[in-house]
Amino acid sequence: MGKDETKILSPRESAKLIAEHSEDVKIHTEGVDKIAKHMYKCAKNNSYNLKSWRTEHELNPQNQDEAALDWIFVADTLNFSFWSDDESHKYCIKYNGKEYTGYWSWCAALNRALKNGINITDANFYAEITEKKLAEILKSDSDIPIPLLEERVAVLREAGKVLLEKYDGKFSNCVKACNKSAQTLLQSVVRDFPSYRDEVDFQGQPVSFYKRAQILVADIWACFEGKDYGEFHDIDTITMFADYRIPQALYHFGAFSYSDKLMEYLKEAKRMKSGDRYEVEIRGCNIWATELVAEKTRELIKKDSTLKDVVMNSILIDHYLWDFRREHAEEMRDNIPFHRIRCIYY
Repeated sequence: MGKDETKILSPRESAKLIAEHSEDVKIHTEGVDKIAKHMYKCAKNNSYNLKSWRTEHELNPQNQDEAALDWIFVADTLNFSFWSDDESHKYCIKYNGKEYTGYWSWCAALNRALKNGINITDANFYAEITEKKLAEILKSDSDIPIPLLEERVAVLREAGKVLLEKYDGKFSNCVKACNKSAQTLLQSVVRDFPSYRDEVDFQGQPVSFYKRAQILVADIWACFEGKDYGEFHDIDTITMFADYRIPQALYHFGAFSYSDKLMEYLKEAKRMKSGDRYEVEIRGCNIWATELVAEKTRELIKKDSTLKDVVMNSILIDHYLWDFRREHAEEMRDNIPFHRIRCIYY
């Protein structure tokens, strides 16, 4: 193979390739247009924008400082595998009078630890964290423990050690070194933190999804509202974050469909492994469908002179669809199964 043939494609390039060759997942223009019109209305009504990351989610950092940056790095370093085998019986955390499940249960556990004086966002602390200590921090308020505890310990320790060795223990140094480029930060994270290397092979071509690395960049952008640590001149090159929940929302809107064979597989709740063709097709089409939605939405916004300063990209569309799926979880649970996989990438 020549040098160009072995190059790992970016998430966007990967998605385009996968969508063009997908056998069991198909993207539909009608559904893409439907979501785009929905996002245009959100822009028109100013009901979903960059500020929503903080204003709509109380567990996210409300300050815009280095402590928030440290929180985001730890949150996204362990941002994987929160689904439950039994949707009615989940890992959960009770915090400030509310009960949280899924990703928000991890955010609640993180905030609970900080509130109790545990320095969970300090690289010096988590570089040496023990399984016993992390289990204590993540202790469930149901009888369902958090999945992949051993892997979480390993990933967190690895991240802490890399920060100490390469960035003087501060993730802010990693962000500053990117010179306001989202792509440079993305590549630095993928290069230096092995657990973020979300890469597989598709028909002999190395492809990437970089779900956690991309959401890390996006969370920084959203938290700081495109300023200070969150200022990136190329933020629109970040795609959506290919997970197991957005496909349910895309399917709901008719943006894509599954073959009968794949739908039967999903309904049987069989587990996939990283790199399985079904998994790669779902994730690739997930990204490409959202890219098409972003493109169509921007076209609609461009035609409206009252929206000339409105920001709309795949990140915001992902945020909207992810929230939409949670709000309609009961409706989707029985009709639109998600693909099940236990891994550290999402």
